[in-house]
Amino acid sequence: MIGKQVPGTPLEAYVPSEREAQQVSLADYRGSWVVLFFYPRDFTFICPTELEAFGGLEESFAREDAVVVAASTDSYWSHKAWFETHPALANVRYPVLADTAHTLSDAFGVLLEDGSALRGTFVIDPEGVVRSVSVVDQSVGRSPEETLRIVQALRTGELCPVNWRPGQATLRLVA
Repeated sequence: MIGKQVPGTPLEAYVPSEREAQQVSLADYRGSWVVLFFYPRDFTFICPTELEAFGGLEESFAREDAVVVAASTDSYWSHKAWFETHPALANVRYPVLADTAHTLSDAFGVLLEDGSALRGTFVIDPEGVVRSVSVVDQSVGRSPEETLRIVQALRTGELCPVNWRPGQATLRLVA
């Protein structure tokens, strides 16, 4: 998946600031970095903690010219009902794709036989190419802070050592 171009298929999406479903494609974000993360299902226990945490870092991602997009195999109506009733999701502003046909989750390799998705996180560069992949079991939440660090490191275009943080030196190749 690393180095592959992402599909540009439009999907119905729940966007908290919009009254109706929106059509959203990953191609809409060409020119910006994209953090696409899949979560298993609406109305679950770990998922709102992740959605809220990504929402809390949305401005930090924006400072890195990165947008956040979530996706699950649930419908727009399920997303809407969940977001409008769960207090932890009240401040989330990014789009949530409704991959009901499973095309996106299958293309990214996170679709399970029961129709849900693994917790997959993908960092996509401004040309629409996957630059980072992290997939974990449904029982373990991910770290949005680490995803932000990865975006920051990739944006340097340089070699970043273990635990690199913005402001720290990158590595130089010696000829």
